Amino acid sequence: MADDFDIIVLGLGVGGEEVGGKLADAGLRVLGIENRLVGGECPYWGCIPSKMMIRASGLLTEGRRIDGMAGHAEVFPDWAPVALRIRDEATDSWDDKVAVDRFTNRGGTFLRGTGRLTGPRQVEVDGVTYRASRGVVVATGTAPVIPPIPGLADTTFWTNREAIEADTLPGSLTVIGGGAIGLELAQMFARFGVGVCVIESGERLLGMEEPEASELVEQVLRRDGAQVHKGARVERVDGMTVHLADGTAITNEKLLVATGRTAQLGRLGLETVGLDPDARAIAADGHMRAGDGLWAVGDVTGHGAFTHMSMYQAGIAVRDILGQAGPPADYRAQPRVTFTDPEIGAVGLTEAQARHQGIHVKTAVSPLPQSSRGFIHKAGNDGFIKLVADADRDVLVGATSAGPSGGEVLGALTVAVHAQVPLEMLRHMIYAYPTFHRAIEDAVHRLD
Repeated sequence: MADDFDIIVLGLGVGGEEVGGKLADAGLRVLGIENRLVGGECPYWGCIPSKMMIRASGLLTEGRRIDGMAGHAEVFPDWAPVALRIRDEATDSWDDKVAVDRFTNRGGTFLRGTGRLTGPRQVEVDGVTYRASRGVVVATGTAPVIPPIPGLADTTFWTNREAIEADTLPGSLTVIGGGAIGLELAQMFARFGVGVCVIESGERLLGMEEPEASELVEQVLRRDGAQVHKGARVERVDGMTVHLADGTAITNEKLLVATGRTAQLGRLGLETVGLDPDARAIAADGHMRAGDGLWAVGDVTGHGAFTHMSMYQAGIAVRDILGQAGPPADYRAQPRVTFTDPEIGAVGLTEAQARHQGIHVKTAVSPLPQSSRGFIHKAGNDGFIKLVADADRDVLVGATSAGPSGGEVLGALTVAVHAQVPLEMLRHMIYAYPTFHRAIEDAVHRLD
């Protein structure tokens, strides 16, 4: 039995690497355990490479928008430079040596393997038990949900990982799932000339966002040539043919499953520390404590599978472990962005969520094409600002920023929701002209 560490970090994705590195910087003896690649999903199969793909497809689309605005252009898609950039610049051919060295150079000890809790402050890897005097941080992330569709297990399908690693493009693609991951990849592939069909079991795409966002995303997907089936239940899969409950059969070259992500807690040995292995997430308090000598950060806490959430929680856990002062976690203003074109940025509560909480809601929507910057932008100016306000307290509790720079404009709205900036102040502040964010001012005035 090894007992040489102050802290064991189980999982070195974005959050785990941040915790482990910061604690090692502070002089603690840290053991980091990872069974895949240090850095996790984001740099290898998520945020970074997918946005490289989206950036490339956006350039193609901008080229196609030249006609009628700045002359004439012919665009010829080529996937090779995209795949090369992902392989060489983003992932080092899916080799994490740089990330491992970054961690160990800060003083951490790295162990490649699958760790499992075997009791308070102890983790077992390959039959060896490691103990930590201060405790364990669980940061094991999530994995793609594979729905129990008859025939799917016998099919060679893609998840986001295979889609990101693709060296060549398929001629056609079926996407099961109309959430953020599925839609980002669907639009990107469609813009590279792939025939894309999106299947969503819910009544609208991006079902967790505002209905206005769902409608807008569907419009632009169809404009990009994608087919969309909503309210469609997949009955079975036969090879690359997807059979829907209404009798529709869809056959394409590849099948991408993007139906969400799961924490897979049953593999962690949570029962040995008094936690429920069948839970959907690990319940952590405002200081990320999940038990005595146990912290949890990132996707496993159930506050959204976002890199920024993992980093936010990692900072809180580090402060708590080191005994430093700082505020507890505050999730009222959680920002999120779906990087379609237009980008769908959102923060806080949707209108439906606010009404469900009994808030006296008032809302306003400002169409982006009606703004000065939207008028100037013209081609590709789809979008809107939607505000969700608590009429009794006169503050925003949620907002959506959809548009060419929706994720960037969201920053101002996130500050407003997080700081509970009075609407009276938002009504009378100065908004730079002509900018996309100036549509916020129009939406504020529409609230009245």
